[in-house]
Amino acid sequence: MREIIVPPLVKVDPDTNVTDFVVRQAAKPANPALFSRLDAAGQWQDVRARAFLADVRALAKGLMANGVAAGDRVGIMSRTRYEWALIDFAIWFAGAVSVPIYETSSPSQVAWNLGDSGAVAAFGESAHHEDVIRQAATSEGLTALRNVWQLEGSGLDEVRAAGTGISDAELEARRSQASLSDIATIIYTSGTTGRPKGCELTHGNFVELSENALATSLGRVVHDQAKTIMFLPLAHVFARFISVLAVAAGVTVAHTPDVKNLLPDLQSYRPTFILAVPRVFEKVYNSALTKAEDGGKGAIFHRAADTAIEYSRARQSGKVGLVLKLKHSVFDRLVYSKLRNAMGGNVSHAVSGGGPLGERLGHFFQGIGLQILEGYGLTETTAPVSVNTPDLIRIGTVGAPIPGNAVRIADDGEILTKGVCVMRGYFRRDDLSAEAFDDGWFRTGDIGQLDEQGFLTITGRKKEIIVTAGGKNVVPALLEDQIRADALVSQVLVVGDNRPFIGALVTLDEEALPGWLGRHGLPASTSLTDAAANPAVKAAVQELINRANQTVSQAEAIKSFRIVPADFTEASGHLTPSMKVKRAQVLKDFETVIEEMYSAKRPTHA
Repeated sequence: MREIIVPPLVKVDPDTNVTDFVVRQAAKPANPALFSRLDAAGQWQDVRARAFLADVRALAKGLMANGVAAGDRVGIMSRTRYEWALIDFAIWFAGAVSVPIYETSSPSQVAWNLGDSGAVAAFGESAHHEDVIRQAATSEGLTALRNVWQLEGSGLDEVRAAGTGISDAELEARRSQASLSDIATIIYTSGTTGRPKGCELTHGNFVELSENALATSLGRVVHDQAKTIMFLPLAHVFARFISVLAVAAGVTVAHTPDVKNLLPDLQSYRPTFILAVPRVFEKVYNSALTKAEDGGKGAIFHRAADTAIEYSRARQSGKVGLVLKLKHSVFDRLVYSKLRNAMGGNVSHAVSGGGPLGERLGHFFQGIGLQILEGYGLTETTAPVSVNTPDLIRIGTVGAPIPGNAVRIADDGEILTKGVCVMRGYFRRDDLSAEAFDDGWFRTGDIGQLDEQGFLTITGRKKEIIVTAGGKNVVPALLEDQIRADALVSQVLVVGDNRPFIGALVTLDEEALPGWLGRHGLPASTSLTDAAANPAVKAAVQELINRANQTVSQAEAIKSFRIVPADFTEASGHLTPSMKVKRAQVLKDFETVIEEMYSAKRPTHA
């Protein structure tokens, strides 16, 4: 199949905007809980729709009183927390446009987002964030930026107090002014391929995509009795869309800004579904495996994992034998139930995006009773172009297009898309917008294929395809995903563009390393640098590479690798906040290592 167009299931009034979701929930007799917050005693307290609406209105009036006009841009720089959503909706109620900024951004990055968007005001989570914003404004001469407020301390109270003179009628006129075609937010790309570009996402992108997603069987996962906990950055389009979708559906949403507290928060809050990037699921699996191996139960875990995968594949084919059912039942009591309980005990579904999950992990989690609904999208597509749903799922794919969206595979394999998800364009960059579209179809830059049922599979990134000196095209992700799935490995970068053979840079997982060393008779205290040079560690990585090489041709196989004695992280500048490797930056920073690898007389494994 080369193209699939899925008509919308829901037709939305053109005068609608995102704020109508809050108004709709507050008008319900049940006054549903839209959010939960931890109080001083560590107990979750609900924030109901009418209370949320009242506070949003108060803050929106304050923004208006401070001179924020319809269409003005307002920045938000904060970790994931309740106030992020509160401010987001307040900006929309004031008729303005929100500009998310990752809380880890440097002053120069903050300056770019605020300066390029022409923001007139910004919210910073803490004194530190306020300082970064003010430093950026001063250094870059951002004269348009008139106000900076903190989410902590008295900052929000100051905004509320300023708005007491604004009437309800004035606010309602401003709130209802935006329509589906108006910009709701400008989200800047992660900048993995150059200067971040501002994606103009409209109210229609969020509203029409939400309504049509909820009209599918996703509505059985995301509904007014469901609960979820946000821990991904709300500055990222994936978490942002789910945040809006949750309000549209009446889901109760909690937030946890520190992933270190994720497991305790999962266990106390007991969500019914979660959202995460693939690396989180890899970590959950690898942590469980490491814990089992450290406790001398590695063999049991491996058998349980194999059974879960076999069970899931059998269910997908519609043929589960009696023996397999019995084995699965035994391991459910011994292993699977403990894994589910570690995530709170009520999680039945998870939504995965931001990168490929891998078929094996998808089947593993499905087999233990956690159905992962993998989807696909970009900042430019308001997150999901396609997604697996409970009624329409094929593990190993990223699902079929959401109603209202379409996918086409170009002659060179590039994925093109159009529909309710696609942005209006790049902010103030008509030249880039024109380049990004082909006869109304948005060029994603990803490579993929559609099967006969319309399920989309992602095979790589167009710009990341490696062409060796011998002319062989190699898709790095096919090898990287397999190697990175092991607990010992944190990141992998396949290299070889215009080179005689394919090589790889590998980093070790600092959390899993001590346990691995101990199980292999090595001192658990061995440093990352010493471990990278250890023959046993090299041999283990070589074995992982050998297994991955079996899935590709000889010309595509990794012939040499180097273990880098430091991980790729966001702090080091090698990962985006959504945990994607910044390929160009890694190639630049480790140029000497790569050159040494290729200058060797023959492929070696140092």
